[in-house]
Amino acid sequence: MRDSDIQSAIDHWAPRFITQGVDANDFARVTNSLETWSQWLDAWVANGDMHAGLASEAEVAGHKISAGNAWNRAALSYHFAKFVWVLDMAKHKMATEKSIDALLRAHKNLDSSAERVEIPFEGHQLVGNLRKPAGVSHPPVVILLPGLDSTKEEFFNWENVFITRGLATFSFDGPGQGESGFYFPLRPNYESAIKVAIDELLTRKDIDAERLGVVGVSMGGYYAARSAAHDSRIKVAVTVGGSYDTGSRYDARPPISRAAFYQYSGASTEDEARKVADSITLEGCLQNLTQPLLVIFGKKDRLVPYQHAERVVAEAKNAKLVMIDDGNHVCNNYPYLYHPLAGDWMVDHL
Repeated sequence: MRDSDIQSAIDHWAPRFITQGVDANDFARVTNSLETWSQWLDAWVANGDMHAGLASEAEVAGHKISAGNAWNRAALSYHFAKFVWVLDMAKHKMATEKSIDALLRAHKNLDSSAERVEIPFEGHQLVGNLRKPAGVSHPPVVILLPGLDSTKEEFFNWENVFITRGLATFSFDGPGQGESGFYFPLRPNYESAIKVAIDELLTRKDIDAERLGVVGVSMGGYYAARSAAHDSRIKVAVTVGGSYDTGSRYDARPPISRAAFYQYSGASTEDEARKVADSITLEGCLQNLTQPLLVIFGKKDRLVPYQHAERVVAEAKNAKLVMIDDGNHVCNNYPYLYHPLAGDWMVDHL
């Protein structure tokens, strides 16, 4: 008998995993072998180790494409091992580090333009991965923002949506996300981190950061809208599955998602976590968001009611809503709809 957390994972997460590049057969094999949530991380780490072994064999044989694709599958397995699994934070950090390393190896084999960028911030650093389209001089750049439990290591396929359209991408781990979360809890005023990221990108000669957009998924959609409202250097924004606020839905979140929020918020009590959730709101700032904003949302989102998207569009001054009637959270059951919507919006406005 599977416990409720494993069953929920099987019922709801397959579209996201597969859209981001996890093999559908891996998803079935790994999840079907599990009975309790405590087994989740070890099983996905083992799957990642299997793909890392395939990658190493391909590298020895000189097969760079096979190696790179296998390293990306390994990175995704390690990432999804720990993305909302917070039962043992030492294991969580181990899986995070394995994911970071595997994706760097994928970049080495698949994309010679890929570069790790470390940005000093409040005594530590924030980290992002910059990739550029081949044959395009001085391309515009799109900052890709993860949500509560996603990270830059999840985004290789997502980056390609923009790179194939001639845009550079900067996948960014902000406070509370991925390896930046080693130093900083998540914060409502995410714009403080975006500011230093844009400052850094503007120093570069190989991209045109004067033509800069931001795209966020899930809580990253909140971050994208808020950042655009506070920084006019962002010329265009897209949110996919982003909420208007977090506090109104805190108690309704699935238990494992709520546990992840508690951990990434840096809270030491449930009341502290709830206060952090209550502080995450777009109320009072959207009137300052005058850039073109595309809001993509699934009407059957189980985590965020679709009325959140309607409220964002009603309060922002230059916003367009695309509601996908059967879409789930972040519309990952319709990637062939939301990917081109986001990619083409960026091309049209940058």
